[in-house]
Formats: sequence, structure tokens, C-alpha cells
Amino acid sequence: MSHTKTNIAVGVTLVALLTSTTGFTQGDNTNPLKGQVDVKGADDNAESILLRSGPGNPAAGQEKSQLCQGCHGEYGNSTEPLIPKLAGQYGNYIAKEIRNYQTGIRSHQIMNAMAATLADDDVADVAAYFASQKKMKGEGSAEYEVGKHIFLHGDLPRMILACVNCHGVNGKGLDPKISVFPVLGGQHKDYLRRQLMNWRSEDRTNSPANIMNRIANSLTDEEIDSLAGYLSER
Repeated sequence: MSHTKTNIAVGVTLVALLTSTTGFTQGDNTNPLKGQVDVKGADDNAESILLRSGPGNPAAGQEKSQLCQGCHGEYGNSTEPLIPKLAGQYGNYIAKEIRNYQTGIRSHQIMNAMAATLADDDVADVAAYFASQKKMKGEGSAEYEVGKHIFLHGDLPRMILACVNCHGVNGKGLDPKISVFPVLGGQHKDYLRRQLMNWRSEDRTNSPANIMNRIANSLTDEEIDSLAGYLSER
């Protein structure tokens, strides 16, 4: 039932993006789907943490994630630029990606092996632990004007939707209940660049309706670099 509700929510969101033009004309701090200023996406208050943690138990997840912490960091802030930060990521998204590794939808030698060791309850608990940490954050010191424009406005003639529509203000997330739209703001630049390249080459294909493959296929190398840089600074 929960998967059905999620699929409906994703479908409604995608339809809204494809039929709406307001999402491409809003300001930096405007949630395009709500049409209003939205700063809650970056909150680390108790309510926000509870919402993004999902159904798992963060306390249990701390112990169960010991091996994960070896690469992703004790609190989900990895130091290796090609290993993603998980701190403050939506629990439902983390769980969804782990399950994609379990089923082979997403492929990575280490992650496929690690995911295979986790039962369903373990997946939820590990996801909740990392989601409950303070949300990942960039330095905010560098400017990437090309990437900023793509993120906020997209390029409709090339069918590039504004990233803010799915990933929220400053890339800090749109809706923790939707498992396919992750937090991106503050993520490692190198990791973001690699994933965009993977979407473009179709080495990664696990987005709804292949929307990320379609968008990344229209981006140049320079645009990908600038977009990754812009998001990493949020």
C-alpha cells in the first residue's frame, strides 16, 4: 500500500512539473510546487528530523550501520569525494537505494554486497540513523552561475526541467515521504558530477520514468560540472 501511495505521489508531482510554468520563474527561496517561500527544507529541528527519518529506528540504526560508517562517515559525512554524504538525506530515499542495490537495479560491487546482508528492518533502521543526522551542508563560498540557472530555471526548449522542482529550495529536499527525490544540497561535487554522467550514459537508470536520464542527456560537460558545483556549495 505504501508503495502505491508513493507511486501516485510521484506521478502527480511529475505531471505538475510538466504542466506548470511557474516553477521556472520563482526566486531562490521559493518552493515552485507550493508557490511560496520555503526554508523548512534545511531545518534540523525535531519535527523535520522525525519526518525525514522514515519508519526506521535511528538508535538501532547507529549500531547496524557500523560497516556503512567506514565509508560514509560516523555521522554520514564522508571524506572521500566520490562516496556520497548521507547526513540528513531522506530515510525513504536511502532505503530505496539500498533496495535497488539488493535487487541489482543499481550496480556497485561494494554496495551490492553490503546491501545483500541487510534485512528489511535493518534497511529502515540504517536509513533512519543517517537521515536523523544534521543535514549535509556546503561551504557556500563559490559561485556557479550556469549551474544556478539550470537548477532554478532549467531550459525548457531543451526539455531540461528546473532541478528545484524535484529537489527543493537549495537542493535541500522537496518531500521526505517521496523516496525518489533526494536531498542534493551540500553533497560532494565529484559524486554529483559522477552521477550526472552516469545518468547521461545510462549506467544508472533508476529514476521515475527515466527523467534523470532524459535531463542529463541534454546537459553538456560544462553544465554538469557547474550544476554539481552549485549544489555542492548549498
